[in-house]
Amino acid sequence: MLIENTLFGRIDKVAQAITRIKLYEPDEGYYVAFSGGKDSCVILDLVQRAGVKYDAHYNVTTVDPTELVQFIYQYHKHDVIFEKPEMPMWRLCGNNGIMPTRIARFCCAVYKEKGGNGRSIKVTGVRRAESVKRSKRNMLEPCNKHKKTQFLHPIIDWSTDDVWEYIKKYNVPYCKLYDQGWKRIGCVGCPFASVKQRRWELDQYPAIEKMWKKGCQAIIDKRKSTGKDCKFKTADEFYEWWLSGQPLPEDDNLTNIFGIMADESIT
Repeated sequence: MLIENTLFGRIDKVAQAITRIKLYEPDEGYYVAFSGGKDSCVILDLVQRAGVKYDAHYNVTTVDPTELVQFIYQYHKHDVIFEKPEMPMWRLCGNNGIMPTRIARFCCAVYKEKGGNGRSIKVTGVRRAESVKRSKRNMLEPCNKHKKTQFLHPIIDWSTDDVWEYIKKYNVPYCKLYDQGWKRIGCVGCPFASVKQRRWELDQYPAIEKMWKKGCQAIIDKRKSTGKDCKFKTADEFYEWWLSGQPLPEDDNLTNIFGIMADESIT
């Protein structure tokens, strides 16, 4: 609940979040990381209610659900900046010579994490309740890659029910995919999702599935052009392995194609 009675008294989570936002406002204003998901919709609304200086940015990945992109354009084209990538996902895969995996998250580094570098504070909708890894996050924390940048997570201690209560109470627009059963919205086919979830998502978006397969073919072509071995003869075969969640073959000549990188600083 947004109003919580504790041993320390009554806590208004909305007022608390707004106070946090006002407290850390930098001179140049906040960089607000906006994904179009429910949490970032709440964050943007809170930042606006706080009356602080900010600029919000949506990083186009080229593999986000169509409905999500349409939602952002319909409701936030005037208050969110669309950051277009230098290249589509399939070409990024080809240039790197690998597909994204839980280990090799080069796509996040290119499309999402570098936005706002050099800014004092980046505001996000990260919440501890989202995952075991995020349960260890702090409300205000330093950026590991950019010492002059900090992250502020104003709703770090909110539950999913809190987020939906806020959306309903303040009539915050949200992507219709949530009403169709989606729990979290992001890149279609993301390796961090389960195999079942990834297959289900990609079945809904054949154009994005085609893009991922195009990336597989680009990697195969690159390896062949540089004289490297390639276990997979076709993009379909490569794509099926990528979706399968199967362990990596023990073959040093194939490590790059499976996402094990010599330089993991970009993950």
